[in-house]
Amino acid sequence: MVINMAQGLIEVERKFAPGPDTEERLQELGATLEHRVTFRDTYYDTSELSLMRSDHWLRQREGSGWEFKCPGVTGVSGPHNEYVEVTSESAIVAQLFKLLGCGEQETAGVAAVLGPLKLQEVASFTTTRSSWKLALSGAHEQESLLTVDLDSTDFGYAVGEVEAMVHEKAEVPAALEKIVSISSMLGVPAQEKAPAKLLVYLQRFRPLDYQRLLEADSSGEATGVLAS
Repeated sequence: MVINMAQGLIEVERKFAPGPDTEERLQELGATLEHRVTFRDTYYDTSELSLMRSDHWLRQREGSGWEFKCPGVTGVSGPHNEYVEVTSESAIVAQLFKLLGCGEQETAGVAAVLGPLKLQEVASFTTTRSSWKLALSGAHEQESLLTVDLDSTDFGYAVGEVEAMVHEKAEVPAALEKIVSISSMLGVPAQEKAPAKLLVYLQRFRPLDYQRLLEADSSGEATGVLAS
């Protein structure tokens, strides 16, 4: 589950491995294709992966700017994740200095503090995304719409994500029920957890860094690292 602070909404999401007939199934369920876009994500961390090992993820998306994903307060069990997304550059800089503890905080944009905080590029890849909108039977409100994103990367990995937007935590269980229902209709096994694109990228191209994350996760140093 992801909490999007900027919009005051809670984004509940679940990743899955799409099959060759996923788009066909979506069409059969009455989903509509909203758009297809291509974008590049670049992730930054220290050489020791100080951020990722503590389940924090700093990303710059081409055309969209910076995003810092931080662990939220887990309160619902199941195959989903909970994070706070920070998109304000001043707030991101404040969080980075708090985590990395490097001297006095600068009043600058994220790009300007990469050097002082010894942050470097650790992954960069392009994603082509198909976004679908789907409403369950009897759903009439905008909030009842589910989004299904199907991502295909330039390094050969594909992952899907079902997500719902709600206004309050009390609505999260119902949103999860809808997500599980749609996932089942798409043929996704009940307990399936598909890894995030970044983790697969690290596993394939930076295996030593991926091993560090495995060790951090198994030691309890960063609960949820491998599900982000």
